[in-house]
Amino acid sequence: MDYDYQTTNNDSDFVTETLDDQVLSDKPRILLMGLQRSGKSSIQRVVFGKMPPNDTLYLESTTKIQKEDITRSFIDFQIWDFPGQVDFFDEMAYDPQDIFGTVGALIFVIDAQDDYNEALHRLFTTVTSAYRVNSNITFEVLIHKVDGLSDDYKIDTQRDVQQRMSDALADAQLEYIHLTYYLTSIYDNSIYEAFSKIIQKLIRELPTLENLLNVLCSNSGIDKAYLFDTLTKIYIATDSSPVDMQSYELCSDMIDVCIDVECIYGYQQQVTTASSEAEASSLIKLDNGDVLYMREVNRLLVLICLLRQDNFEKHGLIDYNFQCFKEAVTEVFEFSRKRNTQQQQQQQQE
Repeated sequence: MDYDYQTTNNDSDFVTETLDDQVLSDKPRILLMGLQRSGKSSIQRVVFGKMPPNDTLYLESTTKIQKEDITRSFIDFQIWDFPGQVDFFDEMAYDPQDIFGTVGALIFVIDAQDDYNEALHRLFTTVTSAYRVNSNITFEVLIHKVDGLSDDYKIDTQRDVQQRMSDALADAQLEYIHLTYYLTSIYDNSIYEAFSKIIQKLIRELPTLENLLNVLCSNSGIDKAYLFDTLTKIYIATDSSPVDMQSYELCSDMIDVCIDVECIYGYQQQVTTASSEAEASSLIKLDNGDVLYMREVNRLLVLICLLRQDNFEKHGLIDYNFQCFKEAVTEVFEFSRKRNTQQQQQQQQE
């Protein structure tokens, strides 16, 4: 198998300028990589830019690294969208340490509706080369554009990609490199579910948040609880019970409903201090007797719970437990913010 990829001089020039012109951040990075037209830019625009999926049809191919700072509560990283036609492991043109040294996750996007032989070759080269630079990178593979494909075809495609990559790594005696695979589409919640799991791996406070959610659920009769980032619909933590895709979709759709209502009725521009500190909340009763209950933790985070209606009759207890949960999350957030500030100051002094 030939893993060599040619880089034109023009590509080298504009990418080198991109790296030189921007001060490299010490934030953890998430890299979006893959072949051209695999859907990398569409993913970034939909998940982090709130672009309607249908509008991504008019996006042009990426010709230079697109960088975006994502700083929201516990989410604090840079996301880099790489052009698919450039080989960033050409040490004559780029310094791989500058690109991959502080990477938290490398996301490789494969177009499931296209012939992915070349994509698998590029994936192998990317993973093995990046691992030599930074062995702490988590490697995530998005088998993308699966909307419209049958369930059997999706499963067969994932199995084929996973098996061929496992064989290639084993042949190179690199079977210890772990890859995680996701079936995704920007036209449903699968892309948000995948990014939720990816970003959770980068949140050092995740075990603490999970424990807090477990305590809240057990003391309040809650069946499932998610802590969502309101702007991206990414859940940064959930309790330890298994994630049911249907319940996640209900909670995700609830955020859309609340945002739509807010856009229609809105908030007055001039608000008093008391009203600006008021917590947003919402309640939806489902036909099956379950209740979706949303409470605002802060302007960046919301807690959405799924519970039975008879358990919600004790809403006074639930509200009290939520206040305790909110105070604990606030303390964890403040500790995280102070720690990050101290680390940045130390890095500047060095």
